[in-house]
Amino acid sequence: MSGLLDVLIDIASTPAILVALIAVLGLGLQKKSISDVVRGGIKTFVGFLVVTAGAGVIVDSLDPFGKMFQQAFNMQGVVPNNEAIVAVALTKYGTYTALIMLAGMAFNILIARITKYKYIYLTGHATLYMACMIAVIMSATGMGTVPLVFVGGLALGLANTIFPAIAQPFTRQITKNENVALGHTGNFGYALSGLIGKYVGNKEKSTEDINFPKGLSFLRDSTVSITLTMSIVYVFVALFAGNEFITTELSGGTNYIIYSIQQAGLFAAGVFVILAGVRLILAEIVPAFKGISEKLVPNAIPALDCPIVFPYAPNAVLIGFLTSFLGGIVSLLIMVATGTTVIIPGVVPHFFCGATAGVFGNATGGIRGAIAGSFVHGIIISFMPILLMPVMGDMGLQGSTFSDTDYGVTGIFLGKLANTGGQIAVVVGVLAVLGVLLALTVFGKKKNDKMEGAA
Repeated sequence: MSGLLDVLIDIASTPAILVALIAVLGLGLQKKSISDVVRGGIKTFVGFLVVTAGAGVIVDSLDPFGKMFQQAFNMQGVVPNNEAIVAVALTKYGTYTALIMLAGMAFNILIARITKYKYIYLTGHATLYMACMIAVIMSATGMGTVPLVFVGGLALGLANTIFPAIAQPFTRQITKNENVALGHTGNFGYALSGLIGKYVGNKEKSTEDINFPKGLSFLRDSTVSITLTMSIVYVFVALFAGNEFITTELSGGTNYIIYSIQQAGLFAAGVFVILAGVRLILAEIVPAFKGISEKLVPNAIPALDCPIVFPYAPNAVLIGFLTSFLGGIVSLLIMVATGTTVIIPGVVPHFFCGATAGVFGNATGGIRGAIAGSFVHGIIISFMPILLMPVMGDMGLQGSTFSDTDYGVTGIFLGKLANTGGQIAVVVGVLAVLGVLLALTVFGKKKNDKMEGAA
């Protein structure tokens, strides 16, 4: 039993395999030929591996940048990093995490079936991390295993349904259709960025329409502009970090300027690879999901990882990352000045989440929306971890914490319930959220029936 559970968890937490199986299931339900099913499954599998490879290249290039930044400006504090905090938490809460994850995926499908919110969350690693955080918080209530897994799984299923729904009005503006949703742990921040962009910007002046002088027309190529921009950023930080630190600690003897330019190039290469992988995935998973919509969950919408929106606004990706990181630096200065816990800007979350926030802000407010939305986002993911740490029990004392906004919203909600009323408050709170979704579904159905009757 334990071995089977381990296999199921490995599949569920490996996006490439999970989504490939979903594609195979969807094509099979449509009674496609064996060749179509095999082709669709393999291309989806490879597409996710391409995206993962691109993300890995970006993370590898940003890791030394983060070290250079801390060395350059002599900063010490908590570094938000989902992978780091989960690695620590799994040693103690691994079993609860696994059971909550499986229960959460089942509840997500059930909720999509019985409510109007048809989002099937397919970002496996994000589901694993959220399950881990919920396991830590729920364990502090002293619940027994069965109620802990049931309530924790329901909380996870609700989160994986609600957050794509919150972002969908803005995702729809980006993709121009309802074929796909965003399934990532920063959806609350992305929706907020889209909302900010709506009120402070002008979507007619898109980041993708930036006019360059004729002599600088080569900057219209996103690969070129990303490489040049990131080279300037890397070299600037490298100059403060110093040649000795970089050559001895990071580059293996390579000149620090050359090394910085090389890392900037790797960053741009990672973005290029991600964009190619996303196009491959969307070409396969969206048609495959038609079968699932027809047979299992009517009108089901796949909720996929944040890079799916990158091809729609590559310039906004870069603007969003840089302005979100700037928001993190401003937040850091405020923390130092006020003597509170210092959150070091995590370069990886500021890239993936900040870039996505930039795309959302651009969709509703153009250039100004991308800048304002991602800057505010950068401030939120800097201060929200401070509020989250106290509800994490003994895990709140670690040198890292969860970074993305959805962890903060979910964790603070469950943690405050647990601290206020213990187990009963958590159970009532989670069931109340489910009740709200059911009520909205019933109300929406009655409203549609009245409109159809009037017509």
